[in-house]
Amino acid sequence: MTAAAMLECAYWAQDQVSFQRAEEKIKRTLHISIDDDTIRKAAGYIGKAVFEEDCRKADEAWAEFCKRPLVSEPKRKKGVLYIETDGSSVNTRIQDENGSTWRENKLAIFFSTDHIYKWKNKKGEICRKIEKKEYVSYLGSVSEFKKHVLAGAIRNGYGRYEKVVLLSDGAGWIANMKDELFGEDVLQILDFFHLSENVYSYGKAKFKMNESQYIPWADEKCKKLRDGKWKEVLGELDPEETYKNTVNLYHYINSNKEHIDYPQYSAMGLFIGSGAIESSNKIIVQRRFKQAGMRWGVSTAQYLMTLVSKWESELWESDVVNRTYKILN
Repeated sequence: MTAAAMLECAYWAQDQVSFQRAEEKIKRTLHISIDDDTIRKAAGYIGKAVFEEDCRKADEAWAEFCKRPLVSEPKRKKGVLYIETDGSSVNTRIQDENGSTWRENKLAIFFSTDHIYKWKNKKGEICRKIEKKEYVSYLGSVSEFKKHVLAGAIRNGYGRYEKVVLLSDGAGWIANMKDELFGEDVLQILDFFHLSENVYSYGKAKFKMNESQYIPWADEKCKKLRDGKWKEVLGELDPEETYKNTVNLYHYINSNKEHIDYPQYSAMGLFIGSGAIESSNKIIVQRRFKQAGMRWGVSTAQYLMTLVSKWESELWESDVVNRTYKILN
């Protein structure tokens, strides 16, 4: 198989919802027959090469960091570098020590104010759209994922912007990673999109899915939190009141109280919850890896997820095509 043919296999493998659909698409568009197993092998070969190169660069960044921690430039340009990170599970063929086959994929997004388009809608409200972002996906431990986050932050301008913001869902591992890599140089914000989701989920459980009760209740709590009245919200919650499949809302808000000063963040012109990480999990993980009945080999999923991330980051030509021709020629 030529390099060009392998790249076609890799592209359609990450673009379609299954290898079988990729086989159909190649036949329709290129008028050639390549079976789904060959497509899987070709995509795996290329994805492995791309992923291993990313790991090499991440290890290099980590080695330099261990020698000398990150230092910001004395004269930093105006603007903000945003880092968003989250986890989403993928069903694998390998059981963990608890017997579960689900393994968490850790996803990070990097974008800056240099690539945010702003406009006003008919109501005069300022709207913003992220026009360029980089995704980094890692199906494994935090200890390795943090190296990729470090390398991604550096690639996207860490140290050159006057502000750096980390948006997250409030998970402890994310806060620990932020402290280890960036310390106080990064402002951590609890993504308001995630906070709102948890408030509504809690409200649904509290009022047994009665929309006439949980919607106004959740609307009120979210408005107060958006206005910085988190103490008032905590006073209205019972610390001991918990429901199945929801967070303990009192504990969740209380443990993140240092990261929910939304009036101040808004006054600074910062994103407080774009929903970017949530939509990214749908783009990178759910669309391709969580179809009904899917179970993955960990390596197969990682290599393909790397290809999906490169395409969505608009890095296909530089990081996939160029690397493939370098390896094969």
